[in-house]
Amino acid sequence: MNTIFNINNLVRANVAKLKPYSSARDEYTSNGSKMVFLDANENPFENGVNRYPDPQQRNLKQRLGEVKGISTENILLGNGSDEVLDLIYRAFCEPGEDNIISLPPTYGMYQVLADINNIESREVFLTENFQPNVPEIFKKVDKNTKLIFLCSPNNPTGNSFQKDIIFKILNNFKGIVVIDEAYIDFSKEESWSKMLKDFPNLIVTQTLSKAYGMAGIRLGICYASEEIIRILNRIKPPYNVNELTQRKAYKRLENINEVNLEISDILNERDKLCKVLLQVKFISKIYESDANFLLVKVDDANLRYKQLLEKGVVIRNRTNQPLCENTLRFTVGAREENTALIDALKSL
Repeated sequence: MNTIFNINNLVRANVAKLKPYSSARDEYTSNGSKMVFLDANENPFENGVNRYPDPQQRNLKQRLGEVKGISTENILLGNGSDEVLDLIYRAFCEPGEDNIISLPPTYGMYQVLADINNIESREVFLTENFQPNVPEIFKKVDKNTKLIFLCSPNNPTGNSFQKDIIFKILNNFKGIVVIDEAYIDFSKEESWSKMLKDFPNLIVTQTLSKAYGMAGIRLGICYASEEIIRILNRIKPPYNVNELTQRKAYKRLENINEVNLEISDILNERDKLCKVLLQVKFISKIYESDANFLLVKVDDANLRYKQLLEKGVVIRNRTNQPLCENTLRFTVGAREENTALIDALKSL
């Protein structure tokens, strides 16, 4: 358990004293009675979306909490994970003064959001086996280091970080550790959201874009202590998750068995794809994956990427990432899509 963390030393002074905007739907919460709503200057003609959405997404959070086993007080929802990450920067990092640490190769938005918010981004490359380099991380930490980003399972490598390594970082960092679990539903590892009570400096982010198949509705999830959630709620836009997204997400969460079946199918296809890819002569290595994609090493990534495009198959060329020279990333598709990929690879 982290005993050196103090949230009051991290939150920006202007955020700490900020009085958040109070929307019409913040001031009145329905108790189920039929009411006449004349408070928000809405169009009164009912079409399903003429009213403002619940700014706190109460029903959706309740259902999500039931599925994940987490209290609604520990949940914040955003317009995709990128909005959640941006809120974390804006709440805890002073522009032009503070810094964050990320671990390339990793998700590129950590760097982009640092640049947008005028926050110094310090990079510590993963080790050769794609694990956090703890000694090097703490060499980069100073009094202005507010956030460390850990993407686990990691994108683009696909592997999960070792638990003992994450524990070392959580226990010894005075700032906030953000564990990005966009791909956790494909992993055998348990979510770090189960450790919120033990680590007040822990934020876990997830999404409905991957395993839940809802990339188009843009719903990001943040799990953290009640104190951190309260701070983030102060600065989030009042209606950041629209009505259609809330309805669609709720309906999907009601069909969790269907989601689990799809995850199982993807994992089965991933295993099959691994076996067949080993037969492709110009693929020299397939990296272990806890996600819905595979990182593979090839002879010439730029050439193979172009060849696959010409055959109508779009994949991701990751050769420009640190430690990823001549690698391609294949998302695990439906069976017919994976077959198309294999046929294209074998024809090269």
